[in-house]
Amino acid sequence: MSFRDEPLQTTYLSRALLPAALAASLVACSEEAPPPSGGIGPRPPMPEIAAQTGAQRLTVAQYGNAIRDLFGEDINVPTSIEPDAPLDGFVTLGSSVSTISSRGVERYEKAAFAIAEQVVSDPARKASVLPCAPAGTNDLDCAKKFAASLGRRVYRRPLAAAEVDRLGGLLVQAATTLGSFDKGIEFALAAMLQSPNFLYRPQVGEPDPKNPDKRRYTSLEMASKLSFFLWNSIPDEELLAAAEAGKLTEDEGLSEQVVRMIESPRAREGLRAFVTDWLHLGDLDALSKDPTVFTYYSPEVGPAAREETLRVFEHFVFDLDADYRDVFLTRTTFVNPKLASMYAVPAPTDEGFGKVDFPADSPRIGLLGHISILALHSHPRSTSATLRGKFVREDLLCDGIPPPPVNVNTGLPDASTEARTLRERIAQHNTDPTCRACHTLMDPIGLGLENFDGIGRFRLKETDAVIDPSGNLDGVAFANARELALRVHDSDKVAPCFVRKLYSYATAFEPTKEETAAINTLTYDFRAAGHRVKSLLSFIATSPGFRLAHKP
Repeated sequence: MSFRDEPLQTTYLSRALLPAALAASLVACSEEAPPPSGGIGPRPPMPEIAAQTGAQRLTVAQYGNAIRDLFGEDINVPTSIEPDAPLDGFVTLGSSVSTISSRGVERYEKAAFAIAEQVVSDPARKASVLPCAPAGTNDLDCAKKFAASLGRRVYRRPLAAAEVDRLGGLLVQAATTLGSFDKGIEFALAAMLQSPNFLYRPQVGEPDPKNPDKRRYTSLEMASKLSFFLWNSIPDEELLAAAEAGKLTEDEGLSEQVVRMIESPRAREGLRAFVTDWLHLGDLDALSKDPTVFTYYSPEVGPAAREETLRVFEHFVFDLDADYRDVFLTRTTFVNPKLASMYAVPAPTDEGFGKVDFPADSPRIGLLGHISILALHSHPRSTSATLRGKFVREDLLCDGIPPPPVNVNTGLPDASTEARTLRERIAQHNTDPTCRACHTLMDPIGLGLENFDGIGRFRLKETDAVIDPSGNLDGVAFANARELALRVHDSDKVAPCFVRKLYSYATAFEPTKEETAAINTLTYDFRAAGHRVKSLLSFIATSPGFRLAHKP
């Protein structure tokens, strides 16, 4: 059986819990089995180590997703709330260390009342959250039923009796004062949506009854960890019910939910959230280019370019269940008419996005040929071999680049008769000892993409001089962007870097040195599974690092 023929679902759960064909494929990943094709060696043991423990504030996207899951897709979600604060490029990591400012408190309050007003003013929405018919403005019994029913979804856990009493009392107090049970609902709902129980995801854990020396996340904590990792939103009713039944601390119950969630259409939104974070695609909303230099540029380019990249990843992960590395070599992409004109290919549809395949002799190939990557890692008026090379180094290969020295001159000479191409202008980086060490890690990579201008359109010349797109990656030469894409695809750093990025995203913390062994084992299993992302999602979600907790 080929690893490409049969994707793995999990390595860390009992094989007796898996379908027969799937269990058979796990043999290839066992420590006793011979190495899979490709000679990746014996499987290192998975250490019983916990990732860091803490509380994560909902990101702006998670906040919006949660509100829509609670009250309907068509509800108007205020976006002027506490902004995200990225850490190591990930807003999810930033959410683990960021606090809420006094201005942010005001914004959450305003947003909460705006949402509550929409819920109460719409009879269908109100009926979906109110499980009883109030007998009057002071119907405390109905108020408590409302608090317990909706609070369970909002807080992602059953409410304690004291919480139900407090919210029910608040509802009745506001209803009596304002003469309307609906107004009471508004105040009680707004209180829930401002609560840290909604805005944060506390993760404390509990002693593991089977291993008193270790702590594990509770079943309810696991529900939130899974849903925000795989769906970027709150648990659905089935996941919440499984959590309440204690099933998510057991192998069988966890396996069942992980498989269900990865196969759910909602997993596409979870993947989109990760890719957006990892590749910094959110920055495309603020993409700015000089239209006098790049005449094809318009404000729609950034959002359209992001959608193209996200659709390609969706296609590879969910439609094809393909080798992740092939995203660097694919000729398939998804474009709208604007992008089609920039790529100089026929538009597949008059509006919206459609699938296209670049011809075999096209100089453009894979992720590094996307406008999203090329435009984002360029300057407003020019390309940047340094920014593009830095992206490949840090985000695709996980190589660290030291910050530039203080007061270093980062400017480059303008194009002239002596230095007409970027290659000639950045030659100073190789002569200046304060620049050379870092720039030799970045510039030879970025120069391979010089046939694409600052918004990603193909060109052969710069200021009438023929562009030389050759370079090298870790000492291996390439002649052009197509060969660069192949070097990245074949790099031994690509798989462990991707695993590290996804693991970090899943746990919402930068991995510690102690977690390196866990990432190494996950990387082994990822490779053995044919570099399938769906398999890796399952590996991470069922790994000790995702399930075990540090003592708070």
